[in-house]
Amino acid sequence: MKQGFEEGFLWGGAISCSQAEGGFRDGGKGVSTQDLRYLDPSWDREQVEAKHHGSPFSTQEFEQALQDMDTPYYPNRRGIDFYHHYKEDIALFAEMGMKIFRTSICWSRIFPNGDDAQPNAQGIAYYRSMFEECKKYGIKIFATMLHYDIPVQLVLKYDGWKSRKTIDFYLRYAKVLFEEYGDLVDFWLPFNEFNAGRFAPWDGVCLIPDQEENLNQAVFQCLHHQFLASARAVALCHQMLPGAKIGGMIARFTTYPATCKPQDALQALQDDQYANWFYTDIMARGRYPAYMDRYFDRFHICIEKEPGDDEILRNGTVDFLSFSYYFSQVSTSDQGWEKTAGNLIMANKNPYLETSEWGWQMDPIGLRVTLNQMYDRYGLPLFVAENGLGTTDILQQDGTVHDAYRIDYLRSHIEQMKQAVIDGVELIGYTMWGIIDVVSCGPLTMDKRYGVIYVDLDNGGKGSGKRYRKDSFYWYKKCIASNGEDLE
Repeated sequence: MKQGFEEGFLWGGAISCSQAEGGFRDGGKGVSTQDLRYLDPSWDREQVEAKHHGSPFSTQEFEQALQDMDTPYYPNRRGIDFYHHYKEDIALFAEMGMKIFRTSICWSRIFPNGDDAQPNAQGIAYYRSMFEECKKYGIKIFATMLHYDIPVQLVLKYDGWKSRKTIDFYLRYAKVLFEEYGDLVDFWLPFNEFNAGRFAPWDGVCLIPDQEENLNQAVFQCLHHQFLASARAVALCHQMLPGAKIGGMIARFTTYPATCKPQDALQALQDDQYANWFYTDIMARGRYPAYMDRYFDRFHICIEKEPGDDEILRNGTVDFLSFSYYFSQVSTSDQGWEKTAGNLIMANKNPYLETSEWGWQMDPIGLRVTLNQMYDRYGLPLFVAENGLGTTDILQQDGTVHDAYRIDYLRSHIEQMKQAVIDGVELIGYTMWGIIDVVSCGPLTMDKRYGVIYVDLDNGGKGSGKRYRKDSFYWYKKCIASNGEDLE
């Protein structure tokens, strides 16, 4: 029986290109879909959350953003300027002892318009330099090929993921990545949080809800095209890079029945199927699960397939599965059940759990439950690709940040992760989100901070941009050095 994390366990951290890089007009980069998301820095938290949870990306926002190329109200265009600071940031990662760095590659840096005849040499050189900087310190690379951002021209010219043409453009992009970085990348991930398309259509599948007569139909058709793109990328990776590891990822919505009523147990089963298993079943088993037939019939969804699609899915199953884990929720048939915030969604509140400053339910045991459930179902190696706590952090005058709450969060989740390993789960690694403060994905703010490294920027992008080590930086360094044994 295992007693804890195996030697060689991959401790690390994660960011995404759209939330960190900045460099909006640098290096030949084209405009991406994430560059169009707007935040007024004068908004208070209530206004920010109302926008985030209650007002999906609209046609009006889309059209305005395409005109606003010189305004400061688009946080992802500036990020934390990782584009120009990656060497000093990676040096901090190395100081911490990180074993692996998860980041994404910006499609619009490689192909600025998505359909360009040739890739952008400056973009290719940037990621090679960044990856080589990691290798200099012995840090492995976990590369996400698409983390929500596609070249906006693919939406304007081809309707994005609504079109099968986008699959071909994606495969051309994937081929370039495998050619250029196959010697540097240790783990590949075709798509971030595959199920995001269902819960955050603009982020996940680049759909604008007010343009769709039947949003459900459009979302699942886009997802079908992404499943095909992912499966073809997996097969291409195996062909071009024998022995390479390429996986799949979802945002894990761990759920429990709210009560012991059979109706709640059934609801929990179905919520798990529709929000989680559907995506991993296709990626790991290579076929649409039978339980979705009833769901599609209920919502009048008809997936348009071409001959050969089923074979593509069968031949493109993943080598490992990964997921983000931030919270759990309950499932119930009670329509009046209290709601609370969560990653991508509003969730049914569990009265037995504490909530974070942003209302997310903190459930370390749920991580152990999730790891056991996924490993029992698929028997594939697992990777915790994201886990962390978003909070308001205070930079003291002496440059310190005292974030004992983050240490408590990380400790409790790592303890349960260790228990899952003892349970028998094959766990490859853990990349906490976000290892350094970045623009928060949902609200687009800087004041919701996840990192163990503080970045001196506010919601409007003002500040020195200087990096500071939080107390959690030193704690995580100790955790890594002890392979998860010293958590005090």
